Amino acid sequence: MRQAIQSALSGNERGAWVRFFIALAGLALAFAAALFSTVTRESGNLLATAVLASLALVLAGVVAVTTVPYLARRVAIVRVRDALDYDVTREGLVYSLFVLVIGVAALNTGNNLLFIVVSAMLAAIVVSGVASASVLRGLELDVSVPAHVFAGSTALARLTLHNRRRRAPSFSVSVVPPRQKRGAKRWRWERSSFGFPFDAAPDRQWFRLPDLVLRARRESASAPAIFSTPVYFPFVAARTAATADVDLRFERRGRHQQESFGLATRFPFSFLVKTRRIALEREIIVYPPVEPPDEMFEILPMITGEFETFVRGRGHDLYRIREHMPEDSARHVDWKATAKSMSLKVREFTREDERKLRIVFDNPAPGVVPEAAYEKAVSLAASLGWHFAEEPTELSFAAPGYGGCDDVYEFLRYLALVEPEPGQSVLDHLEVTDDYNVILTARPRGSIPTRLWTCSYFVFMNQ
Repeated sequence: MRQAIQSALSGNERGAWVRFFIALAGLALAFAAALFSTVTRESGNLLATAVLASLALVLAGVVAVTTVPYLARRVAIVRVRDALDYDVTREGLVYSLFVLVIGVAALNTGNNLLFIVVSAMLAAIVVSGVASASVLRGLELDVSVPAHVFAGSTALARLTLHNRRRRAPSFSVSVVPPRQKRGAKRWRWERSSFGFPFDAAPDRQWFRLPDLVLRARRESASAPAIFSTPVYFPFVAARTAATADVDLRFERRGRHQQESFGLATRFPFSFLVKTRRIALEREIIVYPPVEPPDEMFEILPMITGEFETFVRGRGHDLYRIREHMPEDSARHVDWKATAKSMSLKVREFTREDERKLRIVFDNPAPGVVPEAAYEKAVSLAASLGWHFAEEPTELSFAAPGYGGCDDVYEFLRYLALVEPEPGQSVLDHLEVTDDYNVILTARPRGSIPTRLWTCSYFVFMNQ
């Protein structure tokens, strides 16, 4: 298989070289025809001049149509990969101004010494461009991002810069984020109304007709970038790699992605900042914060109490002491409490072997819950899931559009990307199981199915 791929690639390369040399031959013939047309024109042979000139144009057109697009498509990826951006620095502007002043003075005075100075200064610009290009050549970038990131917490990413050249080192290279792109404008037809008189209020116009208006709407930009500050590498020796650890901190949940990075340098004279763009995609899903909010400290004892009531049984933790019932075993009788109360008392324990808990996030429709309350509910659901995932609890999750996976990271990923959406409430088709439910919802109390009240604890988002 590998040999077949290599042979196919070599065949493609051979075809490209054949087309290239054919194009060179065609351009050479076109150039020769153009020269001969000039000679025949000077000799007065107009017919030969027209034929040769037309032949030159036809040959050049055939090469432009058949060969140039083919070769351009083959090198498009390489051109994009090795594309360079140039930004003039303040030092470069000042230096260019000096070159211009000295050049004007040299032209006005005819002083050979000034011409030599201008030549040396222009040569320094050329040397700077060549040196900076050689510094960026042969560099490869590897970016390692953390798998799990929480909003408001610091995570560690690692940048590795490889110098693949055999002898030449690289100096003063920075890994920079790509330039931010504003959302593009697009023209769209929108529904409107046409009324007359134009400047009158809608209720005072003589007539109103449905209409379409062409308006420009700026589309939202892409997801926020991962890296926002440059990372500096002062020196990367030949055939070695340099690494740098970067602290990442995101204040909000959501998707952060980066489609490219840049390798920038001012070496050697800081006339230009030359940046080489590298197509390298990375994505981070920032989970909601899982630090327990103040509301969690208030409701956690209540949830734990109701949860243990729902799952009481024969465990090791004492739940309560109650009156003896006929089905109770004699070994659970508490003789001290019986002696004090003069009635038979038994101990009741929590059922630790079957602690099943289901966290339900009932996503509301847009506008039902204020944004601050909605984000607080998302963070509370994430904190509850993270808290009980570390406990000896069989945990499950339910939410509109959620796949039902019991992995806490999958549920956190869902909460990281969730937004208010119209649709049916998850409580309408939530099955009653042996699990105890912790339900976060914005529905009024009276609209909640009665079957859920006996086995659930409710947290209302709009309270």
